[in-house]
Amino acid sequence: MTDATINMDDSREAGFGDYFALLKPRVMSLVVFTAFAGMIVAPGGIHPFIGFFAILCIAIGGGASGALNMWYDADIDQVMKRTKSRPIPSGKVAPEEALAIGLTLSAFSVVMLGLATNWVAAGLLAFTIFFYAVVYTMWLKRSTPQNIVIGGAAGAFPPMIGWAAVTGDITLPSVLMFMLVFMWTPPHFWALALFMNADYDKAKVPMLTVTHGKRVTRNHILAYTVLLALTAGAMFLTPLAGWAYLVAFVVLNGLFLKGAIVIWRRNEEQAEADNYKAERAFFKLSLAYTFLHFTALMLDKGLMAAGLGGPF
Repeated sequence: MTDATINMDDSREAGFGDYFALLKPRVMSLVVFTAFAGMIVAPGGIHPFIGFFAILCIAIGGGASGALNMWYDADIDQVMKRTKSRPIPSGKVAPEEALAIGLTLSAFSVVMLGLATNWVAAGLLAFTIFFYAVVYTMWLKRSTPQNIVIGGAAGAFPPMIGWAAVTGDITLPSVLMFMLVFMWTPPHFWALALFMNADYDKAKVPMLTVTHGKRVTRNHILAYTVLLALTAGAMFLTPLAGWAYLVAFVVLNGLFLKGAIVIWRRNEEQAEADNYKAERAFFKLSLAYTFLHFTALMLDKGLMAAGLGGPF
């Protein structure tokens, strides 16, 4: 973390909500959901209590990553409109507290997941925390416009962790679930960057919109959306995808590709005139994209178990 001055708010002590916000609960919700999906669709089964505890450990590990990210990025968060109200830049939580919480929760989550399930899952969780806190936050985010492309791996590991918690291994279906989130991350964040570019520019974060401009970013969004559709289609090579996934795949990727083409065709004059309406709509659609794909996989698992469907 750079030598930024954080003005601590002495008017009150930090409350539970401040410390919970430190764990990035919105990001944690995606981590929990995709990990849960990976666990549900994995072959075999897991005791409900152990499964619940495993998800709790994964959630804590995701929260630990968030705390370490906020500790290191406090100087950036302080100058960005979107993040300046976070616990550290707002002065509600001291940086040293955030670091201690992040490290403690990291160790706790990894050890407890290993003891509750297996050390393959625990190892993946440990690597995920390291990747997000060190590789992405401390290195990629401030050094390259590929920060989101490579750093997206951190958010893509949870379904693989959930799968490994049940099976103790890494196989093609879990790799494809990883790839689905990995390929989704760049267009998701680049759409956000198109209408939040001033924040990244002010904070000197080398987002693609800052280093190469919005025209190049629009090109990249379309290219990665095509690659994402191909990645999502690869799930049909596994026994996980059934009729529910087929419907979700056709509808969601059709809408996503249509949205990417609309963004690609627009120029900045058009976008600024309507306050980036198309870009904001694409970003909102991206929030539903992974949720509905993984929901479809879980639904297919239930249908197959009931004898009402089968893999392609």
